[in-house]
Amino acid sequence: MRDALGGLVNIVIIIVFLVIVSGYLAFNVNYTKAFRVKNKIISAIEQYEGNCNTDQGACSKAITDYMKSIGYSVPQTINLQDQGYICPQNAGYCIKEINAENNTDPAIVLENNEGKVYYQVVTVIYIDIPIINRIMPNLKMFQVTGTTKVFKPSKNVG
Repeated sequence: MRDALGGLVNIVIIIVFLVIVSGYLAFNVNYTKAFRVKNKIISAIEQYEGNCNTDQGACSKAITDYMKSIGYSVPQTINLQDQGYICPQNAGYCIKEINAENNTDPAIVLENNEGKVYYQVVTVIYIDIPIINRIMPNLKMFQVTGTTKVFKPSKNVG
């Protein structure tokens, strides 16, 4: 009987170890995807000079195509609209335009900020592991944030 309990304890330890390692690997893979999508969104906003708010524009198409190419998907909607973000439906990211004239961030100090803006981007790390989700149901989403450079937006670029 003693050997049977010792074997059971070893199996439980191995299973717990495998769950922890697989959860860590899943988090790292999804964090990398969210980080890469955030960087792509920032570069697309800078490339299209801030015209990424429409769902049919070239900027949104470039972001969506990139997200599909790396396999980034978030089945739930992020709820950041109350903080001033624009969040496309089930896209897994949000964008917020911040006026550089009213800047309170000491890291962004420019002499002439008149008419200039910068954008803050939030992407989501989504992990869907059933065992971990049952143990810790509130840990499904984490966020990765980043900001663009300060620039004067053009309203005629696609």
